[in-house]
Amino acid sequence: MKKVLLVVSLFFGVISINAQTKEELQAKKAEKQAEANAAQAEANKLQAQIDALPGWRTGAFGTIGGSLSNFNNWYAQGTPNNSSGNIGFTFNAFANLIEDKFFWRNSLTTNLAWVKLDDKDNGTDDDDSFEPTTDVFNISSLYGRNIAKNLAVSGLLEYRTTILNNFNDPGYLDLGVGATWTPIENLIVVIHPLNYNFVFADNDAVFDSSMGAKIVADYTRQIGAINFKTNFSTFQSYKSSDLSNWTWTNSFSYTLWKMIGVGFDFGLRSNKQEALNYALAQDPATATGFDDVDNDLQSYYTIGLSYKF
Repeated sequence: MKKVLLVVSLFFGVISINAQTKEELQAKKAEKQAEANAAQAEANKLQAQIDALPGWRTGAFGTIGGSLSNFNNWYAQGTPNNSSGNIGFTFNAFANLIEDKFFWRNSLTTNLAWVKLDDKDNGTDDDDSFEPTTDVFNISSLYGRNIAKNLAVSGLLEYRTTILNNFNDPGYLDLGVGATWTPIENLIVVIHPLNYNFVFADNDAVFDSSMGAKIVADYTRQIGAINFKTNFSTFQSYKSSDLSNWTWTNSFSYTLWKMIGVGFDFGLRSNKQEALNYALAQDPATATGFDDVDNDLQSYYTIGLSYKF
């Protein structure tokens, strides 16, 4: 009986010692975590002071997406024997010079994608090359002189086109002056009532340059492991609403390990000149003017691995 009591006492003693040790370790951990949180808060304050200093600010991030597939005798689909693949990537970069009296903001956005389909039962299809699908290129430069804390007189140059197919056909170059408003950090709102939209295209019967108003809203920010950028750009022609257009692009990335993570990009666009040009290329007999085409909403998206510089 004494031996049993001794074993039981030792058992509960070990449990008590382990529990006490665990509580002590948890208390030490909480103390160290509090010290780490205080140090991180101090580091964040110092970084905010560094970011507020005049000078250059640069950064870049993007997304890579792709897939490969192969089917043999998969009779449930229309092409039972095929191999296919697609690849796409986006790239967003900025270089901003921020000074006390002026700023110069530059940005680049690209989204390119290719797809390949090899029908093994069709010896005449093009099975050796990837065909471009998504093709977006946009570069802008904004210069401003501050007249108030959050307001500046500014000039903007923005150029957008495709580079894989039909480079500069069409191409759009906006040049204008007006005001830039920065209501909160990282948000840039450009309002230029004096803007000329130069349109470069082979089909000058559809595409036309005109004077109008340019409005741009851009928000780019990093919060911990999250990077995101949203940009809305519109041109409203004074000559005709048929010559107006708008584009909205969005990029998100979440860093999982070092500089690698997951990303998602999508964009929307409305451009009646492009809609008419496409309709005429498909069937000239069914489209003779802007009133004959539906300006369907254009869109794209890319999902895949993300990278950050």
